[in-house]
Amino acid sequence: MANLSITLASGFYDRMHGLYTGDVKPAGIDLNFIPMDDPREIFDRMGGGLEFDACEMSAAEHITKLSAGNSPFVAVPVFISRVFRHQFIFVNRKSDIKTPRDLEGRRVGVPLYVQSAAVWIRGMLQHDHGVDLSTIHWVQGAMEHPGTHGKPTVLPLFKKINLEDNNSGKSLNQLLVDREIDAIITATIPEPYGRNPDIVRMFEDFRQVEADYYKRTRIFPLMHLLAIKREVYERHPFIATSLYNACCESRDLAVAKMRDVGALRYMLPWLVDDFHEIDRVFGDDFWPYGVEPNRPTLEALVTYLHEQYMIEKPMPIEDIFVPVHGQPVHTLKGLSGREGWTTPGKAGSR
Repeated sequence: MANLSITLASGFYDRMHGLYTGDVKPAGIDLNFIPMDDPREIFDRMGGGLEFDACEMSAAEHITKLSAGNSPFVAVPVFISRVFRHQFIFVNRKSDIKTPRDLEGRRVGVPLYVQSAAVWIRGMLQHDHGVDLSTIHWVQGAMEHPGTHGKPTVLPLFKKINLEDNNSGKSLNQLLVDREIDAIITATIPEPYGRNPDIVRMFEDFRQVEADYYKRTRIFPLMHLLAIKREVYERHPFIATSLYNACCESRDLAVAKMRDVGALRYMLPWLVDDFHEIDRVFGDDFWPYGVEPNRPTLEALVTYLHEQYMIEKPMPIEDIFVPVHGQPVHTLKGLSGREGWTTPGKAGSR
């Protein structure tokens, strides 16, 4: 029986590289991996036109559509992108914002109110720092140019909030410089940061803050998961398990290559020390797939989506994904000994 031809659009990340090169082959699938640098373009093309059989997809967008009962795709617990977000809150120094609570009553820019990065930042501000989100006036628009951030297919919120589209004719970056907004929460670094001394991070010591946040909460914010077009999955349900296992293998291959430090795979001069720190903070499995090792993170995301009026009520975590019958989720364990790598102690293991 011939393999099934499947297109998969994703960023060209290290954990997906094996799928692109063919070093990892999903069982029963001839995979056409389509590398795309702009996740927003992938989301818009999948959400608006279902252009791919499978793709990297916004976790918030998937859950909101699934909760509304009209999702055209299903998902498997492969978390293609995850990023700590304390480092992506930027303020204008002249607005005299020193602490998260100082954001209350201010005008804060956001590329897209419903984007996963914004959901995580607001949830962290509310739950970790006691910020009253209802007092903030949100200004939504593109960072680098006037107008909107992509062409998203966005469902309405369940409650009206203090949100306006940026129709000023300026980008959010320029509004921040001109103090027409006081801060930005975002998924990227604003262009003025590092060039304009007035534009600073709220958490300049973000690495320490984020490590402490993970140790306390076990939350490593996940941005993007792997979505499959529902009609393709319903015709060929085996592809969920096949793609899940292949993504696990591709991720493990990337980690093994990163930890081969005889010649650094990436242009990061202190990559060795970075891995030591990662091991101390996360233990054996710093980028897990599957539901159980990600349960604290998934439960937080569902809570935030509900509290921010994007889903009507919380949903069981298991309902977010279709079943997969994959390899053990802690597949990173044991990779630290490969290719001459040595790990300092086990103080950070769990």
